[in-house]
Amino acid sequence: MPSMFNGIYNIILQCLSSSTITLSHARQAHAHILKLDLYGDTYITTRLLSHYANNLCFSQVTNLVLHFFPNPTLPSFTTIINAFTRSHQYDAVLRLFSLMGHKGLAPDGFLLPSAIKACAALQALKPGLQFHGYAFVSGYALDSILASSLVHMYLKCDSIGDAHRLFDEMPERDVVVWSAMIAGYSRRGMVERAKEMFSEMRSEGVEPNLVSWNGMLAGFSNAGWHVEAVELFKTVLSEGFLPDGSTVSCVLPALGQLEDGVAAKQVHGYVIKQGLGLDRFVVSALLDIYGKCGCTQEMLQVFDEVDQREVGSLNAFLNGLSRNGLIDTALEVFRKFLDEGVELNVVTWTSMISSCVQNGKDMEALELFREMQAHGVEPNAVTIPSLIPACGNISALKHGKQTHCFSLRKGIFDDVYVGSALIDMYAKCGRIQLSRLCFDKMLDPNLVSWNAVMKGYAMHGKAKETIEMFRMMQESGMEPDEISYTCVLYACAQNGLTEEGWQYFNSLSKEHAIETKTEHYACMVTLLSRVGKLEEAYSLIKEMPLEPDACIWGALLSSCRVHHNLSLGEIAAEKLFLLEPDNPGNYILLSNIYASKGMWDEVDRIRDVMKSKGLRKNPGYSWIEIGNKVHMLVAGDKSHPQMQEILEKLEKLSAEMKKCGHLPKTGLVLHDVEEQEKEQILCGHSEKLAVVLGLLNTSPGQPLQVIKNLRICSDCHAVIKFISSLEGREIFVRDTNRFHHFKDGVCSCGDYW
Repeated sequence: MPSMFNGIYNIILQCLSSSTITLSHARQAHAHILKLDLYGDTYITTRLLSHYANNLCFSQVTNLVLHFFPNPTLPSFTTIINAFTRSHQYDAVLRLFSLMGHKGLAPDGFLLPSAIKACAALQALKPGLQFHGYAFVSGYALDSILASSLVHMYLKCDSIGDAHRLFDEMPERDVVVWSAMIAGYSRRGMVERAKEMFSEMRSEGVEPNLVSWNGMLAGFSNAGWHVEAVELFKTVLSEGFLPDGSTVSCVLPALGQLEDGVAAKQVHGYVIKQGLGLDRFVVSALLDIYGKCGCTQEMLQVFDEVDQREVGSLNAFLNGLSRNGLIDTALEVFRKFLDEGVELNVVTWTSMISSCVQNGKDMEALELFREMQAHGVEPNAVTIPSLIPACGNISALKHGKQTHCFSLRKGIFDDVYVGSALIDMYAKCGRIQLSRLCFDKMLDPNLVSWNAVMKGYAMHGKAKETIEMFRMMQESGMEPDEISYTCVLYACAQNGLTEEGWQYFNSLSKEHAIETKTEHYACMVTLLSRVGKLEEAYSLIKEMPLEPDACIWGALLSSCRVHHNLSLGEIAAEKLFLLEPDNPGNYILLSNIYASKGMWDEVDRIRDVMKSKGLRKNPGYSWIEIGNKVHMLVAGDKSHPQMQEILEKLEKLSAEMKKCGHLPKTGLVLHDVEEQEKEQILCGHSEKLAVVLGLLNTSPGQPLQVIKNLRICSDCHAVIKFISSLEGREIFVRDTNRFHHFKDGVCSCGDYW
């Protein structure tokens, strides 16, 4: 029996001593140790612990130490703690130190740096303070390496005061700890203090190395001191240092913020000369800056020259393409990498979703979100608020509700940006009550949230509620900003509240010292113009301390069209032709004013100007969500598979309207054609087509939701009012100006829009 025991013992010993032992073999050896009760053998148990630690089997390590290893030694803990530290398992490291305490063991000067490193990595200040206290009492704090580790820990934990006090007490301070302190002050934007420390370091005879310069440069760049970062980079060069990949990847973002494409190309030349083009951080920084500076050719060149493309550079490249309006190219590149099996992360997917939304590809954004989940990528608190606007933009209420439910399931609804995005989405989908409900459920709404709900009320023409929310916001202690005032002024403009509008407009700078912006003037011009005070609106424009932009003149021209004011309309149009020479809408508005007065020669002249510029009238688009699909209808387009049914239904509705004495408003068709042709033109308006498509494909009594890319015309407004009464439907229509809620033959706008 003893010989058999010795044989198994030797096998276990040989197995655990091997450098090529697998986790499976270690577990087999563990079973034999358990069977032969060999836990008292310190060497064997320590080797077993080491193998488990190297394989990051924390539960097995803990179980052995707590239950089977009767007298663990400091070297045993040192072995396993060092293994977990090398693998960056810092949570496990701190738990092992706690386990040491339960076993009556205290760390020595060789083990303490691992504990402090773990505290720094986890930004765990409280245990860091405890280890510092132990090091001080035990005398280990006098060790310069340990003291340096403590300084780094305090800096990581954002406790720069404690770091500096300890730094001042250090008898010997090398370039590493000086560099850490300088970088710490730089990261906090304390530029002057960082410069002072840099000078102090040199006066004490410690010369900076490239790490010192890089730390300060990274801090300046991250803290928003972009000009200082660029100047510092020049100093690095003038002092004879050769910037490395870290230096370059720190200065390029600063140049990007300054949009200095010329300097970026110079740095790029240095990168090529020094052979830094393989550094993935440098590549990502180059792609990012070229994207920000609009240097798309240079950006494409950098990306094409990268042999091993990793996800960071791909993200920077896709962002650059999207930022420069090349969303189709971005989608093409994204699809290519997806098809090639490249593992794209949540940042990539979120970036593409956001880019699609920003470039008007809302349906593509919704499709990407579905694909993202199908590929097993978990959306986060950035993905959701990036996606939600897509649901609002095309009034995809069902998709919006599904996204809302997703945020609740994942526990990210309480994120203030998710909540604010949902408020905006429900308002854009015509459900202002749900928008307010989301706001009321927010634990700590910020200014963005307040503005979102006020914007929603204003969009729905609910001036009373908008003003009430504005008052509640102030009573809550939240100071309004320029967006808050834009919301309340917009609400006044939607309801013709001239007196209240002037009151809020005047209180902007007087009561809150908020600079009056062009959007505030635009709201006032709209308000005055819509109530017929066109001359007063024009006087306000002439008195503006700011240069009137296209929004200002566009508001005046639009109202001149409504009130048939030719003289002011021509003035506004001429200004717009200079500001927006390629915007066909301005030419159309002036042409409509001429047409309303029968000035057909002038109408032809404007059309000739448009033709010479290659401009065409923007077609009317309308979207309606039916089931889980969003349908887009285009004015005059008959390609929809149900178009024949739609037109037949429209004819029946038109006949019913005529029986009731409602005649088509053919005066709105500003073409020199016959009345019958005018009626046919009106029938082709996209919002009518979308509403009728909804009638054909939904249950009786079910609400309909339509959005349009242009302002709804008076004829469509009258027709949809009639349909809401005849069909017993609630119909929500959102145009570029506001929301119209049709019910029982009445519109929420009170026929004022």
